[in-house]
Amino acid sequence: MDETLKRAWMAGLLLAACCLPASAQALRDPTRPPAFLMPGGAGARAAAPAASGPQLQSILIGRQPGGRHIAVIDGETVSLGGSYKGARVTRMTPNEVELVRGSERRVLKLNAPSGTMPAGRVERVRVD
Repeated sequence: MDETLKRAWMAGLLLAACCLPASAQALRDPTRPPAFLMPGGAGARAAAPAASGPQLQSILIGRQPGGRHIAVIDGETVSLGGSYKGARVTRMTPNEVELVRGSERRVLKLNAPSGTMPAGRVERVRVD
């Protein structure tokens, strides 16, 4: 009888453990970007303005005088004097790339003060 009580007690304990609600807490991924940076994430539209033009992602300028000047715009690599979607790359600095198409000039900035990537500033200039 002593063995039967032990088995019944163990079975009851096992049944109780299985019926308890799981209380494990989900772990937060420390490498996951904030929700407002995720496409379709909570607050994505409220925190970041909609992109209205090309996005400058990177600028690489060679150290030697006359070195290579390369920029990455919307994932496309362009060089100084080259073209991006019909616009000519006329100027590169460590933080800006200037695109000219006809009489339209657009300056793409790499570092924005608000922490978001700007779409660029469009100005009309007279080209002689």
